[in-house]
Amino acid sequence: MTGAASSSAAGVRLPRVLGLRDLVLLNVVGVTSLRWLATSAAAGPSVLSLWVLAALFFFVPLGLAVAELSSRHPQQGGVYAWTKAAFGEGHGFLCGWCYWVNNLLYYPNLLMASAVMATYAIGKGGTGLEDNWTYVLTATLAMLWLATAFNVVGVGTGKWLQNVGAICLVIPGLVLIALGCYAMVTRSPANDIAWSTVIPDLGERRELNLWASIAFAFTGIELGATMSEEVADARRTLPRSVLVSAPAIVGLYLLGTASVLWIVPSAKVNVVSGFLQALQAGLDATGSLAWVVTLSAVLYVVSNLGGVGAWLAGPARVAFAIGLDRYFPPAFGRLHSRWKTPYVAVLVQSTLATLFLLLSVIGKGTTVEHAYLVLLDTMILIYFIPFVYLFLVYLSDPDLRAGATTAWARWRIRLLGMSGILLTLLAMGLACVPPPGTPSVWQFELKVVGGAALFVLVGGVLFWRARFRGEHSG
Repeated sequence: MTGAASSSAAGVRLPRVLGLRDLVLLNVVGVTSLRWLATSAAAGPSVLSLWVLAALFFFVPLGLAVAELSSRHPQQGGVYAWTKAAFGEGHGFLCGWCYWVNNLLYYPNLLMASAVMATYAIGKGGTGLEDNWTYVLTATLAMLWLATAFNVVGVGTGKWLQNVGAICLVIPGLVLIALGCYAMVTRSPANDIAWSTVIPDLGERRELNLWASIAFAFTGIELGATMSEEVADARRTLPRSVLVSAPAIVGLYLLGTASVLWIVPSAKVNVVSGFLQALQAGLDATGSLAWVVTLSAVLYVVSNLGGVGAWLAGPARVAFAIGLDRYFPPAFGRLHSRWKTPYVAVLVQSTLATLFLLLSVIGKGTTVEHAYLVLLDTMILIYFIPFVYLFLVYLSDPDLRAGATTAWARWRIRLLGMSGILLTLLAMGLACVPPPGTPSVWQFELKVVGGAALFVLVGGVLFWRARFRGEHSG
């Protein structure tokens, strides 16, 4: 793998304003979400083993692959640039296109959950406000465009949204873990936590689906690499940020889930507000500090806003790099004259996310809503394509192979790469499995697999159209 980053090749200079602290906090807020504590705890104690398995067989390989590749190839666009250098421009575009386009539905879903949680922050939780689409739509759009404004003004400004968001995520997470530890020494668990209940049954489709979802919860550690040319001393800072943040992320997920399971019966866990539910139950046992729940709801909303900021920034850099290569309209590769940000890429992302959000709300209770839900399943399938490429790059990178001077080093690369690829392919396969109660399996497969194929085809058309135009204009 050789060659400079796309932005450098085009003579574009980006301000290097991201340090180790910024990247560690970016990783934490980009990967971790407190909503997964409730989603996983609702499945029962066996989820603890699933967190460990997903961490060992997906997150550790992903983190080490990103750390090693970014230390050798700190290129703007991250996985897009690595794939393009390793396998050619066509594969690079497909990887970048899939990474960029799937996020257009991610922002609205995360922010709608934030709008619902915000009702608890203002003391209106459970009053029906969370079902008022005028409120939900207004709050969601306000948060989306606030995060957009931070990212347009500059990465030096936008990073503070991510930094504050990460801190606001860690605080209630640590409070929940502390309450879980207190509960462990003062009372019996709310669930039967024993070896027999913790060991998962991977022959059960529900367990496999959950494992794939938990693997999805571990994605995002690659975000920092997409902004390599905005990182001070990227070759050292990027891998260090992964090694520092990864244990914290695993600890928050595993210990947070264990705390919810110890405090709240899994059958009663609310998958939307379960971590607040556990906080409330834990604080009730102490007989004090009831205001912590309200404060935690506020912090949760801010942390999600930081998460959206991170997921606006990273994919926008991929679109920026593709724009510089002229496979997206050249405007995507344009920097703001004052703030030196890929503002066109950021604004296009937010505009399209707004459009998808409006379609989902307008179509509530109609076939449009059904189409939107199918799109969500489709996007999960598309989302894992870049990770297949990432692990293939890791396995084939000549610099890594040249640096592996011992048999163990060579086997380590093979084991990590194959583990990551296999679990990624498993997650993609499970995304094609219809949920219980699906009236027509074939229709589901046609919509999800066919929809994913359609998005890939659209990307292919864009690529070949841009290549044809470039060849004939030259």
